[in-house]
Amino acid sequence: MSFWEHLDALRGVMFRVIAVLFVSAVALFVFMPWIFNNIILAPCRSDFVVYGLLDRLAQALPALGLNDSMSDFRVDLINIRLASQFLIHMSASCWLALVVSFPVIIYLLWGFIKPGLYENERKGARMAFLFGNLMFYVGVCVGYFMVFPLTVRFLSDYQLSEMIPNQISIDSYMDTFITVVMMMGLFFELPLLAWLLGGMGLLHRNFFNTYRRHAIVALLILAAIITPTGDPFTLFVVFAPIYLLWEFSAFLVKKDVVSEEMM
Repeated sequence: MSFWEHLDALRGVMFRVIAVLFVSAVALFVFMPWIFNNIILAPCRSDFVVYGLLDRLAQALPALGLNDSMSDFRVDLINIRLASQFLIHMSASCWLALVVSFPVIIYLLWGFIKPGLYENERKGARMAFLFGNLMFYVGVCVGYFMVFPLTVRFLSDYQLSEMIPNQISIDSYMDTFITVVMMMGLFFELPLLAWLLGGMGLLHRNFFNTYRRHAIVALLILAAIITPTGDPFTLFVVFAPIYLLWEFSAFLVKKDVVSEEMM
């Protein structure tokens, strides 16, 4: 195929990607009121599954330091701009369409790349496709069920002064929701990135062994920034999955044979 034929094929793939996103966004737009009430706004209510778990842990293990009961927790959102609710309705449909359609989009892009690969490269790419999709959704779930509720719990109650009451707008809530969930989904692709770099010979396991202590300190700081609460349990809940990603990435990368022989 010539350059222009490749470009035409890529244009066809992008058209199908846009069509998939459009159909998904329209379908989600129709069901968005239900999705908002039962999924997106669920962390605003005390009956959210994570808050019930935290209450049971606080009662069973007082040493964890979870002293604040979540039985009366509630976040009341307000709308301060005329068009915000309609615009959020549309933007949330598009973002969720991207999340739902992620495997289909990757599959369509894979169909464009596949003809240019050898058979052994195709097997590795198929593994990367399945692994990347799985880790993306695991990251989304961790962001939704762990990181975002703990973030909401802290920020909604934090006050610089008692004279400044918290009135949280729907725009602010959605910006935080989308940022946390999508960033965790992308962050969980780090093992895939490490595996690819390792396969190219650019990254070795010795790197993870050398900088493990530095990584622990950096990841603890990152976890503290994400959920700057006072109890150590919350810090551990955020730190644990991030650190496991580091170790999992190290497991996927091959050892540096030359360095091992020198040792």
